[in-house]
Amino acid sequence: MIIAIIVVFILGYMAIALEHPLKVDKTASALFLGMLLWTMYAVGVLSGDIFPDRNMDLLNGSIIEHMGDISEILFFLIGAMTIVELIDVHGGFSVITERITTRKKRKLLWLLCFVTFFMSAVLDNLTTSIVMVMLLRKLISEQKERWIFGSMIVIAANSGGAWSPIGDITTIMLWVRGNVTTEGLLSNILLPSIVSMLVPLAIISTRLDKAVLPPVAISATGNDTVTKSDKNRFFIFGVVSLLLVPVFKSLTHLPPFIGVLFFLSLLWIYTEYYYNNKTVNKEREYRILRVLSRIDIPTILFFLGILMAVAVLQETGILANMALYLDEKVHNVYIINIVLGILSSIVDNVPLVAAAMGMYPLADPAALSSLPAAEAAYAMNFVQDGIFWEFLSYCAGVGGSMLIIGSAAGVVVMGLEKINFIWYLKNISLLALLGYLAGAAFYIFQVWLVGTLA
Repeated sequence: MIIAIIVVFILGYMAIALEHPLKVDKTASALFLGMLLWTMYAVGVLSGDIFPDRNMDLLNGSIIEHMGDISEILFFLIGAMTIVELIDVHGGFSVITERITTRKKRKLLWLLCFVTFFMSAVLDNLTTSIVMVMLLRKLISEQKERWIFGSMIVIAANSGGAWSPIGDITTIMLWVRGNVTTEGLLSNILLPSIVSMLVPLAIISTRLDKAVLPPVAISATGNDTVTKSDKNRFFIFGVVSLLLVPVFKSLTHLPPFIGVLFFLSLLWIYTEYYYNNKTVNKEREYRILRVLSRIDIPTILFFLGILMAVAVLQETGILANMALYLDEKVHNVYIINIVLGILSSIVDNVPLVAAAMGMYPLADPAALSSLPAAEAAYAMNFVQDGIFWEFLSYCAGVGGSMLIIGSAAGVVVMGLEKINFIWYLKNISLLALLGYLAGAAFYIFQVWLVGTLA
């Protein structure tokens, strides 16, 4: 059954990748894959021979547990997409686009990538990708050009999220558990993350001609009754709401989705008040209920299917066994993390990081003195801000850029811009890999340099 689950996962993954030749929407393939794998797992449990230590009560409990984790992501995504859409329909992004006067492709690409890089460290890479794609639509009309820019936004967002404790789900996991600190990430992961973005950015820049981008009319999306001050207010309220989500989490210790829904509810109240005191034709009102109808539900369902499929790999021990094999056969924290980063472009990085955290408990420096010198030296990689945990935050975050469905940012951009999987594989994946390896090499050089100076 384990082999069958692995084979079905690979076939389902291929169906997603070959969406256009097969003429089957990737969301349908992802949903079918996720539900089929759980059905196969249930059949194995019911047989009593394949998984003798499990029963249907445990399986149903696992489904509820995984759906709880997945729902946190989905509701966060729904809340963030609604806030971004609310800003967009009221012309809020014109506050930014009107200030971007350059029409040179190279200059615009560099500007958008650096804005994405630093914004993702504050907003998280998922929210930032949504914001930047909406902004991109205001600047570039040609779809294939947007694919190039959108792909670099994915790389910049993932690289930007890797060096911040709130920039990526995996860094949040490591930070909350105490494996890494804010100071450790900032001092040791920031520069490698910049390198991982600069390498593909520099290469792609050489492929862009110097022609000025065709002018694109910038106006409020479908709502020309909104005044300039109203646009500014919706933009400020929306962006501040997103910025306050990590602050809300830090103060309350509640999951991020509660924060984003809390601020969405406040914006909902403000929007109701705004239209109740404004004489506007009902057809030209963009209250939250109407904004919700614009949310890309297929992207939400695609995300659900992928995460449910990966949950089966985690639940059956496939991911844990893979990580254990790497530890026993390789026994090198750099190679293990580089491999985990590459794997994170194929499967979701959350279960990979969770499996790694389960395999390697956080080491206590005081307890290492009783170990033999060689064992103590290796175990030092697993103390707080140890090499393994810092490098894991880089590899798991940046590695997802190598495939368009290897990260939450990639999945969202793929859904919003309908980026072709094969196109991304041919044109972007190798560049993302080069950036990933360059950043990894820079981190290893940093460690060597610090050790030499010490």
